[in-house]
Amino acid sequence: MSYLVLNNNRILFQLKSALENFRRNKTRTILASLGITIGVLSVVMMIALGLGLKNYIQGQFEDLGANLILVFPGSGLSQGAANLGPGFAGGAEFDEKDITSLSKVSELDFVVPVFMKSAMIETSDSEEFGYVMGTNEEMFELSNLEAEFGELWNRADASRRSKNVVLGNGLAGNLFDSPRNALGKFVRINNQRYPIVGILEKNSDSQVNNAVFMPYRTTFGTLNPSKTFFALYLGVTDESLVETAKAKTEQALLDRYEEDDFSVSEQSEILSTINQIFTIINSFLIAIGSISLIVGGIGIMNIMYANVTERTKEIGIRRALGATRNDILFQFLTESVLLSAFGGVVALLISTGIVTIVKNFFPVALNILAVIVAIGISTAIGVFFGVFPARRASRLTPIEAIRYE
Repeated sequence: MSYLVLNNNRILFQLKSALENFRRNKTRTILASLGITIGVLSVVMMIALGLGLKNYIQGQFEDLGANLILVFPGSGLSQGAANLGPGFAGGAEFDEKDITSLSKVSELDFVVPVFMKSAMIETSDSEEFGYVMGTNEEMFELSNLEAEFGELWNRADASRRSKNVVLGNGLAGNLFDSPRNALGKFVRINNQRYPIVGILEKNSDSQVNNAVFMPYRTTFGTLNPSKTFFALYLGVTDESLVETAKAKTEQALLDRYEEDDFSVSEQSEILSTINQIFTIINSFLIAIGSISLIVGGIGIMNIMYANVTERTKEIGIRRALGATRNDILFQFLTESVLLSAFGGVVALLISTGIVTIVKNFFPVALNILAVIVAIGISTAIGVFFGVFPARRASRLTPIEAIRYE
């Protein structure tokens, strides 16, 4: 019992001694911790950004419905999606024949062609860069898109190539100051006027927010002279039928195209691939951010070496009064760990503030992993880089230390 009390007293003494030294050298303490603060902040924010990207992508797919099948030209999803155009590198050029063919697949509840093109959207007194989205009326239900003002165009509009369009909430607000003001007005694209019949609710997808939705046949001509689509979105209501629907979709398309001309992917497959990509990217970003942690650790080591040199006489006096080598080692190691832990805690507080602000615009997030990384890494750095100067201090003999000038 007496040993435990003595040991606790030593620990309290070491902590008080470290804090007193920090108080005497405030500027040095702040500068020593700054490197760790920046390093830990970088790592924690990289983790938060990675989680944010993952949450954002999952949210986009959830908006599209639970059982989505995507068909892109080319042999891979990334190939077709990255180019937003049909027929890339020998890929399939989807057209109305494919819509007709896939509509015969009984397991498919939605067959949605998608033509997308970036364009300048104009009004009488303003213009904004946006996207022309040529599709059919099923797109709104498949993607859970609702009108905030006005109404969505319907199957009759699509059949008669109506020029009625629906605007994304962001684009409507940018062009007409307020989304509500856009209703009943016109937009001009490639010198063609299109009446606005509806404004979508605000969406987490920036493309949807800045798009003009029109019947796909209305795009045939100056906007889409080839009458082709960059992708086909297919929806299945019954989750148990997804695999069957996918297989029948592939078979239907193989009647017109070669196997390498298109790719058919389930939502879960796409999410898995994207998550793997972001895991790799996030690992590289964290590794880059960790470089500043090493720099911060070296800074602490230099400060502690300077402390040992400045306090050589103090070390000699303590040794002469009975302090052991372990006492001296623990004293300087305690200071090093406290400096690092302080930097880690400050970084965690700053990152929490940043995440709280940014998550209003982007779904960044902190989790228990980020907290463990912040405190664990900073403490480990304090131990690793603090051992060397602490060992040097503990090896000084009392007489040499007292006589040091």
